[in-house]
Amino acid sequence: MILALLAATALPTPAPVPIALSASINEQRFAACLALAEKDAARAIDEATAWQVAGGGVLARQCLGLALAGQGRWGPASLAFEQGAREAERNRDARAARLWVQAGNAALAGGEAAKARAFLDTAIISGNLTGPERGEAHLDRARAMVALRQTKDARGDLDQAIKLVPQDPLAWLLSATLARREGDLTRASVDIIEAVRLAPDDAQVAVEAGNIAALQGNVSAARAAWEGAVKLAPASASGKAAAEALEGLG
Repeated sequence: MILALLAATALPTPAPVPIALSASINEQRFAACLALAEKDAARAIDEATAWQVAGGGVLARQCLGLALAGQGRWGPASLAFEQGAREAERNRDARAARLWVQAGNAALAGGEAAKARAFLDTAIISGNLTGPERGEAHLDRARAMVALRQTKDARGDLDQAIKLVPQDPLAWLLSATLARREGDLTRASVDIIEAVRLAPDDAQVAVEAGNIAALQGNVSAARAAWEGAVKLAPASASGKAAAEALEGLG
C-alpha cells in the first residue's frame, strides 16, 4: 500500500505555476520531505507539519500524508491527502486527482471502503487521470467495491483495469478471484493463467491458482499450486492459507 502511494507521488507534476522560482523551491522541499519520509517517518511528519503551517500548501499536505502512511496511520494519512486534494481543486491544480487516489488508497488500507470508493470516484470522474494511472485507479476502486460487496460494479472496474494496465498481475489476480466467487470458473481459469505468467513467484497468485484448480476438480494442480505458495512465503498469510488447504486435501 505504501508503495502504491509513493508510485502515485512519482508521477509527473502538472504544468508549472506562474512563479517558476517559487515552484522550484517547493518541489525541491517536497523531494527532500519525501526522502525523509522513506527513512524517518516521525521526523518527516514534523517537517511536513511545520511546512504546512508556513504555507506549504498541497505539497506539504501530500508529504504529511505519505509520512503518516509510513507509520501505518491510515486515517490521518487519508485526511491529509483529502485536504491536499481539496486545496488543489480550489487552486485548479491537476494534482488533485492523484491526491484523491492516494486518499482512497489510505482509506482502503484503514478499512474504510466506503470512503475509499467516494475518493476514487472523485479521482476518476475528474478526467485528469489517463492511461496507466487511470487503470490503477479503477483497480483500486474495484478493491473498495469488493470490500463493500458491490461485485457487479467491481467487475466493470476490473475489466477497465485489465484494459489499461494489462501488465499488472494484481488486476488479473483480482479478476480471477472475483470470477471464482461468482462461479465463473472459465473466466477465472483464463485470468489466473495470465496472473501466474506475470507473477510466477507471488504466493497470493499461487494460492488462487490452487483454489480455482480445486473447484475444477484438478486435485494434482491444486496441490502443486498450494505447495508452491508455501515454498514461496511460508510465514505469510498466503503461505498459511495454502498450508491449511493442503491439510484439507490430506
